[in-house]
Amino acid sequence: MHFVYVLKSEKDDSLYIGYTRSLKTRLSQHNKMQNASTRDKAPYKLIYCEIYRSQSDAKYREKNLKRFSNAYIQLKRRIVNSLASDEDL
Repeated sequence: MHFVYVLKSEKDDSLYIGYTRSLKTRLSQHNKMQNASTRDKAPYKLIYCEIYRSQSDAKYREKNLKRFSNAYIQLKRRIVNSLASDEDL
């Protein structure tokens, strides 16, 4: 299985979109600051994921979301409560 995931920085509430075969391992790597592109904003919490059987489908979805296209806007509307800070809930 392949996962497309959205992480939220607990430091500044920014979002990070990625894909992986092992969601648990990848989240751990982000939080251990082993990824240069996310190191400065760790720690992260997982707020959303999608599961795909095909790696190419997952890569396509990740790329589509990272373009901040309509897909990204629609996703943010769908997960509005997950994007809220814990105090807002």
